[in-house]
Amino acid sequence: MTTAQNYRRMVNAGNKIVVRLQRLGLAFGPMQLLTVAGRRTGVPRTFPIAVIPLDGDRYIFQAYPKAAWVANARAAGEVTLTRGRRASAARLTEVPVEERRPLLRKLVEQSPPSVGKRLVTTGLADAPTPDAVAAAAERIAVFRVEPA
Repeated sequence: MTTAQNYRRMVNAGNKIVVRLQRLGLAFGPMQLLTVAGRRTGVPRTFPIAVIPLDGDRYIFQAYPKAAWVANARAAGEVTLTRGRRASAARLTEVPVEERRPLLRKLVEQSPPSVGKRLVTTGLADAPTPDAVAAAAERIAVFRVEPA
């Protein structure tokens, strides 16, 4: 098993804890629960997601290759975001690749070093630097969060 697979397994286990805590009403950090209809089944799926404010807007950045929430969000467009006990409908608009680059650069510049390192560990970026993450914009989906 590769390092990325081990890391993903560990994160998936942690995500289950985050979902339970959020459902109990405990909100922390930028974490929210994103609930979106499954693209094949229509069954609601819930994922813990960091919603990051940048330049006056809010964004969600893909952290793992082949993330199911990305494909589901592309298909559905509209999602529910829950923080603690408060839920709101939102529309996710995918940011074009060229517009992602400055956002990804800022994300890494303004976040703890673990953010850039995570993108390297998961195979989305080649190095944890702002320029290297920006260069990986074709591989990292970015969505702008807008009111529904």
